[in-house]
Amino acid sequence: MMQMKLTTAGIVAAALGLGACTDPATIGTPGSNTQQGAILGGIIGAGVGAIANDSDRGLGAVTGALVGATAGGVIGNQLDAQERELRQTLANDDITIVNTGDRLILSFPNDLTFATDSAAVAPAVQGDLRRVADSLVRYPNSTIQVIGHTDSDGDAGYNQGLSERRANAVASQIQAGGVPYHRMRIIGRGEEQPVASNLTADGKARNRRVEVVVIPQAA
Repeated sequence: MMQMKLTTAGIVAAALGLGACTDPATIGTPGSNTQQGAILGGIIGAGVGAIANDSDRGLGAVTGALVGATAGGVIGNQLDAQERELRQTLANDDITIVNTGDRLILSFPNDLTFATDSAAVAPAVQGDLRRVADSLVRYPNSTIQVIGHTDSDGDAGYNQGLSERRANAVASQIQAGGVPYHRMRIIGRGEEQPVASNLTADGKARNRRVEVVVIPQAA
């Protein structure tokens, strides 16, 4: 009886081929992150399945790919739904949301969220932070990173401490909305991770921010 041998490399190549079939115009559109999550999950699952099943790596890769694709698709679907809801409920357009396919990154500009040199959350965004907390309560299968950032003006050590205090202040608002601290990791990055040039006023304003990163976990 002829048996067809499937290699891990073949499964990964097939998964990558599915990814290549994705129309670039669909990236960022509803459902696109579900597809990307399924593809990524399939690639990872194929590798893990092959390693776990030494007796038949081809079968292990196929099984792993199917399980991984299912989990990845579920995560992508959850992110798409949560992103949609947040965009509909957040009141301030200056709060940005980026869906990477495996996480949501909400960016709160410090110039909106805090007064100069302050770590007290401004009333203007407290309602939006409560809406974020409500969303996180509705989607409990995720972990959250709250990351503070500054521009490069002033002393680096002071900026580091300020970024930590501001991240803690945002995390406290989220916790007050019903999200337990054990789901959160609170981080201060100071001036280490700019997203724009610190040579311009606009760039500095973009660098001063607190990010709330939502990372879904497979249920």
